[in-house]
Amino acid sequence: MPSSSKRVSQLPLRFPSTWGGARANAGRKPGPRRNVPHRARPKHRAWQPVHVTLRARFAQLRSQFVFPTVRLALLRATRRATEQFRIVHFSVQHNHVHLVVEASDRRALSSGMSGVAIRIARYVNDLLSRRGRLWAERWHGRALNTPLEVRKAIVYVLANARKHARVPMRAGVDPYSSARWFDGWRDFPAASGVPPPFSEAPRWRDTDPSEQPTSDDFASRTWLCRVGWRRHGLIAIAEMPKQ
Repeated sequence: MPSSSKRVSQLPLRFPSTWGGARANAGRKPGPRRNVPHRARPKHRAWQPVHVTLRARFAQLRSQFVFPTVRLALLRATRRATEQFRIVHFSVQHNHVHLVVEASDRRALSSGMSGVAIRIARYVNDLLSRRGRLWAERWHGRALNTPLEVRKAIVYVLANARKHARVPMRAGVDPYSSARWFDGWRDFPAASGVPPPFSEAPRWRDTDPSEQPTSDDFASRTWLCRVGWRRHGLIAIAEMPKQ
């Protein structure tokens, strides 16, 4: 059979490009709350307190079983390097934590908040024998620049449980917060002792005295948190957040 000397050429097949670029229905699906964008943190100044929010992936933080562990993590985080970073106020809700913090600069703020987030996640995961991420997103921070902003933030943090309560709460302070060490209550002077809790009394047992918070642990050093906010009046125990 004679052989053909003509070479057969293969026809090229064109396939649509499916790698890179925007694709229909690709990427993370939107949820009810927009995540904190991954942008560079703004410049931070030492005189600015910061209102911080940390959101968890599940709702077990505000319980008599988990809260003492969260509080221990916050206490150790703020005692670690108080000259650079410190927690001034906090409250723990079911699936998020509110803080008012102070830091010497942007690097100290970023490092301090990273330490807080990692420490809480590690402690809570160990307690619950769970693995995986604890936080749903990056921490969100808002710098407080005026005395009125600081006062509103303190009310928002310390009375945050009232904001989420389904039924009105009686007068008192939140046992799942730093409210008992706050000395700015208008109708309960610091010299009169510890204000009564407005929700259930703490039912957890504190054993190690060295691991118990004191008012010195949450002492502020910025003028805005120590003196400035008081120009707009002390805070009533039954005051509600307006934000």
